[in-house]
Amino acid sequence: MNGRVLVAMSGGVDSSVAAAILRERGYDVVGVAMRLAPEPPAGSIRRKATCCSHDDFEDARRVAERMDFPFYIVDLREDFAARVIGNFVDEYLAGRTPNPCVMCNREIKFDRLWSRAMAIGADFIATGHYARIEQDGDGRRRLMRARDAAKDQSYFLFAMGRDELSRTLFPLGAMSKAEVRARARALGLRNADKPESQEICFVPDRDYAAFVRRAAQSRTPAPGRIVDSDGRELGRHPGVHHFTVGQRRGLGVASGEPLYVREIRAASGDVVVGRKSELNARGLIAEQVNLLDPELAGREIPVEVKIRYRHPGLPATLRALDGARAEVRFASAGPAVTPGQACVFYRGDEVLGGGFIARAIAE
Repeated sequence: MNGRVLVAMSGGVDSSVAAAILRERGYDVVGVAMRLAPEPPAGSIRRKATCCSHDDFEDARRVAERMDFPFYIVDLREDFAARVIGNFVDEYLAGRTPNPCVMCNREIKFDRLWSRAMAIGADFIATGHYARIEQDGDGRRRLMRARDAAKDQSYFLFAMGRDELSRTLFPLGAMSKAEVRARARALGLRNADKPESQEICFVPDRDYAAFVRRAAQSRTPAPGRIVDSDGRELGRHPGVHHFTVGQRRGLGVASGEPLYVREIRAASGDVVVGRKSELNARGLIAEQVNLLDPELAGREIPVEVKIRYRHPGLPATLRALDGARAEVRFASAGPAVTPGQACVFYRGDEVLGGGFIARAIAE
């Protein structure tokens, strides 16, 4: 045996194949599904492309039975509500746009899940993420992009620490999605062609504003003004939680040219809009920064920065600041940056770290 590994299984093909690969490699595999999202409101319909349903858990259980390893379901809804959903709501109320997948990885999968792993004497935890962990000559583990650039999920993993990298396995890091599905078919797994989950698991109808309104209750922001850069009122809005920086559609104001959200001022309730050219930023300030290589602190280094998951990345200069903050300067004028979103720093395929966007640098 190569050691005991607790594999997070969602019922999807990725985590199922990850568990099967580790089983074939001689690991003592224990599968676990995490009950995270609350039940949808009465009368709503859960879409098929979500996760955490009873059917998903049954799919994971059948994989465990076929590959002959134990499988359990753990209820982490209380932790998930406090650490992920609570953050999601608070960020929208503050005029920022959160990334709950990053928070789930940081607060649940590589924190609460690891505590379960230790309880059963596991040496590792594993997931179906498309990312790689490599070890260099001095024994330091590095987080790397997946081989399949189209599926790479390293962006969501920047908050991992060096200790977590040493006890985590990503069996799919060198595979493409097509190869994963082919392996599932070869193994006879019934979820080989199961659609991917494309939505936030606790907002299956994609209506973020309605979710925030229900969850916030009395804290829901009041209606406010939509103004231009000079402060002229162009219209009214139902609350800042309906907007994100860079948004064009659904502004509810008439104009001779397209307008975009430039800034959300949660304290006053004003949403500032402007032309697309007014969105361009020279850089950003990030907070809650995690640097995977501590030697980067205090240095100014060239990086590629991704400011959204599907963003292609920009050449930039990174400078770590005090208080787990960092300044990022783009090599040339960049696009709009959205406060609350994750920004992740790369050197080639290596993830150097990342943080959460606090504000744009205009000049």
